[in-house]
Amino acid sequence: MTKRMLLSSAIVAATLMPIAAIAQSPDAAYCSALAAKYDQYLDMPSKGGQQPQSLDTRVAVEKCKAGDASGIAGIEKALRDARFDLPPRS
Repeated sequence: MTKRMLLSSAIVAATLMPIAAIAQSPDAAYCSALAAKYDQYLDMPSKGGQQPQSLDTRVAVEKCKAGDASGIAGIEKALRDARFDLPPRS
């Protein structure tokens, strides 16, 4: 009975994984666009600037670059605080 439950769970998980990937795709794309805009305009240490980066923002950018959309809020805040428009969210 345990093997049957394990097999059923594996089948359900395998079936739902593509659905989860599709659902995350717009967030991941938006997150990537935010990180690119942040890097282009606000990543001052890499451009020899003097403005310090917050650790929270740097972590958010790295999360987005790794495909983890949980960094969206941190980058949005940094861009808004610097008075930049956010990229369109599709």
